[in-house]
Amino acid sequence: MTQILPQPANQAPSAPTTKPSRRSKKMLILPGLIAIAGIGFATWRLMPQPEATTLPLSGRIEADETEIGAKTAGRVTAVKFREGDAVQKNQVVAQLTDEEVNEQLSATAAQVAAARQEEQQARLDIAVAESKIQEAQLNLQQSQGDARGRINQASSTVAAVRAQLAQANANVKQAQAQLKEARSRASLAVKDRDRFAQLVTQGAINKQQFDQAQTNVETAQAAVDTALATLQARQEAVTAASEQLSAAQGGFTQTQSTGLNPDIRSAQLAGLEQQRDQSRSRLIAAQAKVRNALANQQQIQRRLDSFVVRSPIHGVVTARPIEPGAVVATGKTLLTVIDLNTVYLRGYIPQGDIGKVRVGQRAQVFLDSNPKQPLSARVAAIDPKASFTPENIYFRDDRVKQVFGVKITIDDPRGYAKPGMPADGEIMLKE
Repeated sequence: MTQILPQPANQAPSAPTTKPSRRSKKMLILPGLIAIAGIGFATWRLMPQPEATTLPLSGRIEADETEIGAKTAGRVTAVKFREGDAVQKNQVVAQLTDEEVNEQLSATAAQVAAARQEEQQARLDIAVAESKIQEAQLNLQQSQGDARGRINQASSTVAAVRAQLAQANANVKQAQAQLKEARSRASLAVKDRDRFAQLVTQGAINKQQFDQAQTNVETAQAAVDTALATLQARQEAVTAASEQLSAAQGGFTQTQSTGLNPDIRSAQLAGLEQQRDQSRSRLIAAQAKVRNALANQQQIQRRLDSFVVRSPIHGVVTARPIEPGAVVATGKTLLTVIDLNTVYLRGYIPQGDIGKVRVGQRAQVFLDSNPKQPLSARVAAIDPKASFTPENIYFRDDRVKQVFGVKITIDDPRGYAKPGMPADGEIMLKE
């Protein structure tokens, strides 16, 4: 049995024995953990870090727009597509018109016909001159006592009169062409006068300009009357040439013996050769006139063809600023088209990372609609100068630093990537 001894009265009771609390244990452990973590971080910093294999960037999908404009001024009669419609290359997208161009084309057609008639007339003049030269040569032989020459002379006279008859017929055709041209000019002058009359009423032009237009109408009408009179006179010449041909054929059977001076015949021959040379010069001038008239006609025809507007690319219409009925100037945009197969990502890279990027580098583009299936792409262009961070692009560590714009073309957009969509990208730093 244990005996309990009493304590002395002057001795203080001993303090009770207690265990350390959990908080005290944590306070003791926390400094150790911090020390261990510090040692681990320092060791990690000293160890070589793995090099990044991609360079991320953000931006949006963009595309180059093609503005299809009017090649010449005119009134729009049709615009065949609206926003969102797909168009094919060389497909007609719009139609313009201009009534004055059609009238000018008719006038140039008459000019071409008149110029061709002048060319034909010059050829006939050469033929007549050649015939008369032959006749003069036969006359020269006749004057030298060549009986056979007299017979040939009569035959040549018949041929010459026939040529004159052909010339007279050609003159009639020329007069008919000139009459047609004069009537065309008169019609155009009347339309101009009527248009000026409306402009005078509206106060757009002065009375003197209208009077000049009226004078042009009168002048053109006078030209029509002159051309008509010329046509009648040349028709009468055809009748006279027909009678001369009958007389020449009657004299063909007769022979004449004359003692004409050979020198006179030689002088006549020289004069006829000179007439032939002049006719050849007129032929060259007429041919040049035909070429000029054809060039004018082709120029107006090209302008008429330019009223048909075609799309230069395959694409989708994004804007249609003009409606049918509008009068547009040359170069006015009728439709805006983009090619969805040539879209690209426009993004920005911090200045410190731009040295890792080069043109042609492989990349990937991630769309928000399908971020798990990246689109293959390549770096197409890098801005030559740095710029401040755009408002719509933010980097956590480089918001106030300069960046470089980068253009990344998508190899096959497949219709998923559309202009205006936000997108992310990764540039492959290691192939």
